[in-house]
Amino acid sequence: MLYLISGASRSGKTLIANNILIRKQIPYMSLDWLVMGFTNGFTENGIHDKLFPDEIAEKLWPFLEAMCESMLWSDIDYVIEGEAILPELIHKLLKKHPDKIRICFLGYTDVDKDQKMRDLKAFHYGEKDWLLKESDAYIYDHIDNMIVHSRLIKKSCVKYGLRYFDTSSNFPAAIEAATKYVLNEG
Repeated sequence: MLYLISGASRSGKTLIANNILIRKQIPYMSLDWLVMGFTNGFTENGIHDKLFPDEIAEKLWPFLEAMCESMLWSDIDYVIEGEAILPELIHKLLKKHPDKIRICFLGYTDVDKDQKMRDLKAFHYGEKDWLLKESDAYIYDHIDNMIVHSRLIKKSCVKYGLRYFDTSSNFPAAIEAATKYVLNEG
């Protein structure tokens, strides 16, 4: 089974991947790692970390689709998490392999920006968190961009019949519900 978790930056994707790793010992790969590999090691393809998530997803999709097909053919359990999967891109692969892929999308369409800022500062990766090295104005701008991105993801999920979990409020409950959904536990 291939487990895919996508959505807006700071919506809880990595938490779900870690939940699956802990509960089922299924390893995961962050698409952030892949994007940084392209950014720093394969610049001629035009994929880099300064693009908006939908731009990265569009450019990365042929590579990611081929990688997913190979993983599905190999019949291994694996989790891939990251922003660079869009409902409009993944839906054909889902139709081709309906019993071999579980996917959900996360976002925060109605988040209180001040609370999100406090949560980011309290719960993310501390000194290794690239975003927290930026100014508050930059972080608020990032949150605004991700609210817009979340709304687009949610709309596209409705169009393609895919699950969207909003983490705007009751973040822990939303993360648990999405984890259970991806693992087909509820």
